[in-house]
Amino acid sequence: KILESLSSDPTIKVIFLCSPGNPTGTILAPADVRRILESDYAGIVVVDEAYIDFCDETDSVATWVLEFPNLIVTQTLSKSFGLAGIRLGIAITTPEIAQLLNNTKAPYNVSTPASELATAALSPAGISTMRATVDLLLAQRARLLAELPKLPGIGRILGGNHANFVLVEILGSGGKPDNARAFNAYRHLAESDGVVVRFRGNEVGCEGCLRMTVGSEEENGVLLEKLGKFLAA
Repeated sequence: KILESLSSDPTIKVIFLCSPGNPTGTILAPADVRRILESDYAGIVVVDEAYIDFCDETDSVATWVLEFPNLIVTQTLSKSFGLAGIRLGIAITTPEIAQLLNNTKAPYNVSTPASELATAALSPAGISTMRATVDLLLAQRARLLAELPKLPGIGRILGGNHANFVLVEILGSGGKPDNARAFNAYRHLAESDGVVVRFRGNEVGCEGCLRMTVGSEEENGVLLEKLGKFLAA
């Protein structure tokens, strides 16, 4: 459908592909991305890889900028590095597109503290710390994927689960995804238990869904306990 839209509408100048996506956490097959890049589409293709560090290294298309001059791959230090506070992202692309981006961005838009923190994060020691953190989160993601279906009132776990969160259905009394119950669970967890998840029931294909960020072993234990008590009540 993407290729059909691109071929039928010449006004489309830029397309954005999220891989993995949010809130489903599903990685795009690199072969599908390549089909778009090898098509007749002459516009810019932006692949958002904010969560790519939670996937296999072969899932990234960042090196493809050497092959496709219309490709931009964006990444961030906000997720696997835990540096959301410095608001620093990365655009990997050709020198020509990079020059255009530099020409249009605000001057001095990266502060000295942000630059120093990013430099430390991308050092060999920083990369090692990031990978150790990712390994811990992947183990805890597997735990949530195994334990959440055991709770009463939990439906399907949706998406590809390639990011640092999981998307689950909250079922109503009829055994179907229930937006009202999911929202009540979201509100109760936040207001009564100090556990913050995300209500995603208003998004396409996500009826009755909560998105839960993978935390530490202790944090995930609290989530499972508090959510289980709410659903069993």
